[in-house]
Amino acid sequence: MAEAELSKLGHDVRGRASAETLSAFVESVLRAAGTETGHARSVASALTEASLRGVDSHGVRLAVHYAKVVRTGRINPNPQLKVDRTGPGTAILDADNGFGHHASFAAIDEGVALAAETGIAAVSVINSSHFGAAGCYSLRAAASGYVGFAFANSDSFVLAHDSVEPFHGTNPISFAAPVAGERPFLLDMATSTVPWNRVQDMMAKGLTLPNDVAVDSSGAITRQPAEAAALLPIGGLHFGFKGAALASMLEILSAVMTGSPHCTELLGMVGPDWSTPRRLGHFFIVIDPARFVPRPLYDAAMAAYLADIRAARARPGTSVMAPGDREWKVERERSANGIPVAEALAIAFDNLAAELAVPPLAYL
Repeated sequence: MAEAELSKLGHDVRGRASAETLSAFVESVLRAAGTETGHARSVASALTEASLRGVDSHGVRLAVHYAKVVRTGRINPNPQLKVDRTGPGTAILDADNGFGHHASFAAIDEGVALAAETGIAAVSVINSSHFGAAGCYSLRAAASGYVGFAFANSDSFVLAHDSVEPFHGTNPISFAAPVAGERPFLLDMATSTVPWNRVQDMMAKGLTLPNDVAVDSSGAITRQPAEAAALLPIGGLHFGFKGAALASMLEILSAVMTGSPHCTELLGMVGPDWSTPRRLGHFFIVIDPARFVPRPLYDAAMAAYLADIRAARARPGTSVMAPGDREWKVERERSANGIPVAEALAIAFDNLAAELAVPPLAYL
């Protein structure tokens, strides 16, 4: 069952599973599909991290899709990564058409090593594939005490400003910064008004879309999820030049500056060609804040800034949160109580386990 097909199914929850159990299950599925152990472990880690933070669209549900593309030949199951340092603070990592998750973790680690020497580093990734949630990689830098950026492009599904047909992808951008004694500051977002998965979720629930989110095949605004043919960029119909410009920036970083296909040239994530590598590009930046401000001052300034955001006067019934606060709240709840697994996904997992002869997922 393709990832896009999963998103159209119901959302009744069969049960909850611990992060450790889910990660082990995803790893076992990918290994049984032929993926080398270290690469399977990286994918499982990235997907489980995303699910823990509540980013279910880029979480463990993607294991079904990934197991398919390994077996159909799109993904190299045992790639040989190659790093070429092109300058004091720059490098290119060739993913050899393997999973984007493993290559991206390796690129961030290379960026951290370079930034330790130079203060700031940029690492591009070429010949890659879908890398899941961009936040996984900026957070990897923050966990080492560095500021991290992660950028990628994707196949066309978002209008260029004033266009009537899909052009850019949902092109994600992520930024993470360390916070002393707390989880990091985290921005992880698409450059479209909403992710495509949100449209599919609302269709499955029989809901109508907010205005200024999606258009039909003629380019007219629609509030019917089933009629959605493309998403609008951040800013909507009238101010979408902002989101479209951000998406363009990410195309330049992820495609032009990596020599990779840009949005309209990319193979779609879902068929009809399941065997040709997609050759995605990614781009990462890592910064050592201590090269610009003494670390104690950085830590104090971050704490003061975040305290002021959270203390801002809120609308009735709400609270003001800093970027990442919502994700860390979900992470705390799911770490304690398990990650919910929708019935449709549980069925897909059962089928996949039987097909690949691995033990089924165990629930709490």
